[in-house]
Amino acid sequence: MKRKQYVMILALIMSLLLIATGCSSGKDAATQDNGNGGTTAADNSKSNGNKTLVFGRGADSVQLDPSKVTDGESMYVTNQIYDTLVRYKQENTEVKPALATDWQTSDDGKVWTFHLRKAVKFHDGTDFNADAVVYNFKRWTKSADFVYYGYMFGASKDNMKGIISDVEAADDYTVKFTLSEPNAPFLQTLAMPPFGIASPTAIKKYGDNYFKHPVGTGPFIFDSWVKDDKITLHKNKEYFGQVADVDKVIFRVIPDNSARFMELQAGTIDVMDGLNPEDMQKVTDDSNLKIVSRPSMNVAYMAMNTSKKGPMSNKKVRQAINMAIDKKKLMSLYQGIGKEAKNPMPPSLWGYNDDVKDYSYNVEEAKKLLAEAGYGDGFTMNLYTMTNPRPYMPQPKLTAEAIQQMLKDVNIKVNIVENDWDTHLAKTEDGEHDAALMGWTGDNGDPDNFLYVLLDKDNAKKGSAGNIAFYKNDQVHDLLKKGQITMDQNDRTEIYKQVQEIVHNDAPWVPIAYTTPPMAVNKKVMDYVPHPTGSEPFNYIKLK
Repeated sequence: MKRKQYVMILALIMSLLLIATGCSSGKDAATQDNGNGGTTAADNSKSNGNKTLVFGRGADSVQLDPSKVTDGESMYVTNQIYDTLVRYKQENTEVKPALATDWQTSDDGKVWTFHLRKAVKFHDGTDFNADAVVYNFKRWTKSADFVYYGYMFGASKDNMKGIISDVEAADDYTVKFTLSEPNAPFLQTLAMPPFGIASPTAIKKYGDNYFKHPVGTGPFIFDSWVKDDKITLHKNKEYFGQVADVDKVIFRVIPDNSARFMELQAGTIDVMDGLNPEDMQKVTDDSNLKIVSRPSMNVAYMAMNTSKKGPMSNKKVRQAINMAIDKKKLMSLYQGIGKEAKNPMPPSLWGYNDDVKDYSYNVEEAKKLLAEAGYGDGFTMNLYTMTNPRPYMPQPKLTAEAIQQMLKDVNIKVNIVENDWDTHLAKTEDGEHDAALMGWTGDNGDPDNFLYVLLDKDNAKKGSAGNIAFYKNDQVHDLLKKGQITMDQNDRTEIYKQVQEIVHNDAPWVPIAYTTPPMAVNKKVMDYVPHPTGSEPFNYIKLK
């Protein structure tokens, strides 16, 4: 009897503690105070008739200012909150109107004029207009923190504007961009989530903390953010486009793939990414679940830090490492959702060079190259990897361990360094690694977005590197810059094919895989169309 009373008392104490913890956790949430109200009801409650979509994912967003991030977890959320001047269609990277209704370009490709949608409000009630567009673009030229602006428009500390010489409001609803040179992917680039237009009023109000208080014009409005737990949004009833069927969206962080899948099976989440390949059959066998696959527009790779003195700066060493890694064995970790990669861009993109002959798996030839490079006795290297699953690499830890074992056969000792996703990004962008596992999901359907962002010397800047191999080849740079100003796609194709040949020979990467990432979804979720760029707005989704 005493035991039972003790248990009852203990249970009561634990319940009170949980209630207290639940109340106090809101203090750590980045909650927007813009008159829209927060969410206080239980996340999964349907008692009030609201339709709530719970999205389970492996890592949290880094921040919610889209212009300052490169990670897909952040963009998944910001894609709901912000609109860009133009957007991609639901199923592909063809551009359609968004905040701009139509546009024209000059004959020389240097002047672009956009006519803006009228009567659109930011979530804080302020007006969207040409001045707001100008404010955002000028803001992005003021700091290297706006990394995507640098990636896509060639900005540097010596030229913070990059190729955009000027942006001006011709009238309240007309914006004119003047470029220093033609830019073939310019329109495609403007549709990318990092160029979502934010409320100037909110940016000024929150200052350095704006990344926790995002205010856009998009189909969903930010409510709250409890770091490493959840982000909550509610629908924008005044949205100019298709108003969402879903009333509330919750992004939940569940780092372990298996734990996330169990929650999907239990019905506590509705959609999950990072599905373990071995769980795909379980989804198929479950009458309440279904698989939807994201179209392939990605690459997984191991970057070797060519800027470090020692083995990684030697081309023969990098070629030897390519030969020492058995990609067929690595594909067993993908269980049918991946195919071996040989180029730094996927075959789903135009400009892919299928004539490139991949390095064959050959341990003896690898040893020979290492000896020629002066490393016949081997060496030790640090391989950085993320703990969180990624669409292009569902099992990063096992991938790192497999590479560790393979390189052991050529006398290379690999120390694996694991970090959570945002730490991994920070450390690799700063060049701490000897080698690092990484990947990329294309942003705009243009080869420039892979080759220039990931392999050009312009983007090998410590602290913000997209090119984490820190690979610098002047011939590649000149070709990539030529590709940006060449307007004919056939001519651009030949340029990018040549770049892939050079990169293959220099071997700054071991390209690993191209994937078709599976997502598991509750069957009550209707009209969910995963986009090839890695994220999609949720206002088209319907819930039964």
